[in-house]
Amino acid sequence: MKLWRVGQNTSLSELPISSLETESILEDWIAKDSSLLGMELLIIGRQVTTEFGGRIDLLAIDRQGDITIIELKRDRTPRDIIAQVLDYASWIRRLTYQDLDVIANAYLKKDLSSSFVECFDEAIPQNINVNHKMLIVASEFDDSSERIVEYLAEEYQVNINAIFFNIFSDGQDKLVGRAWLMDPEDVQEQAESRKQAPWSGVWFVNVGESPHRNWDDNVKYGYIGAGQGLKYSEPLKRLKEGDAIFAYMKGVGYVGFGIVRKPAQMVKDFVVDGSGKTLLDVPLKAPKVSENSDNPELSEWAVGLDWKKTFNKDNACTFKGIFANQNIVCKLRHKPTVDFLKTQFELAD
Repeated sequence: MKLWRVGQNTSLSELPISSLETESILEDWIAKDSSLLGMELLIIGRQVTTEFGGRIDLLAIDRQGDITIIELKRDRTPRDIIAQVLDYASWIRRLTYQDLDVIANAYLKKDLSSSFVECFDEAIPQNINVNHKMLIVASEFDDSSERIVEYLAEEYQVNINAIFFNIFSDGQDKLVGRAWLMDPEDVQEQAESRKQAPWSGVWFVNVGESPHRNWDDNVKYGYIGAGQGLKYSEPLKRLKEGDAIFAYMKGVGYVGFGIVRKPAQMVKDFVVDGSGKTLLDVPLKAPKVSENSDNPELSEWAVGLDWKKTFNKDNACTFKGIFANQNIVCKLRHKPTVDFLKTQFELAD
């Protein structure tokens, strides 16, 4: 990881790297704000003692109810740190809801369910700790450690990864940089492939209605939206031009199939095709689309869609047992749902 300062005459000067006083600073930073990891996590425990006598630096839960072990390297040898995190995972995989609730109560001073709702703004999934991740955090990593972690992830589809934080000096200021050892999306996909059906190639996207968004607006102006917080808008950035999506409305069913034509933008910058106007300049049924529109963290964001077929919500496509998920965006793998939607939306393979 390197950083450069751009001078007034566009010349570049490399910023020097300075060392952390101690890697425990990283633990403090992550415990205070887990978004530093680039992951949507709720920290539920710190220095969690296992039944084997180990102490997990940080324990977290994500929106799917899966558990993440976050362990700092702290100058341990490759064999020590990797063996330690694998040992922790062998204990974590057997934890029940009640076990995790006790851990959360001890750290957060409130029950797991309430903490989950407060963080993710939705009820905790019925089944939690179905999967788990291991994340090693370090200011630097030796070649041996990298090889071992890559080997476990690539050859055995273990959901393990490493993330690095570097400190850069810029005069009186200091900057923090972050880099992954392996693309976390790839590691997640490889790990899921062991237990889940293959990805259909189509994304599942939630398109619920609220004062900030409306399905009729989505259809009329060719977009889907989410916002009022990074945990809602960030998932939209996973969608790239050319991606296929099925739009799902919670409690109703699937209402649209389309192809992404424009990646996520803030609504104030999203130009409606053929109009030359932004979403804030056209008549919308959702009355609060413009709320926080100048704030990247709170603004509504929009992804441009070329809708191939849509239904109004009264005619949504559904059946008992159809795939539904609380995520804003996720990969659709449920074959019965995919086969059903191919028929309803008149799609060829």
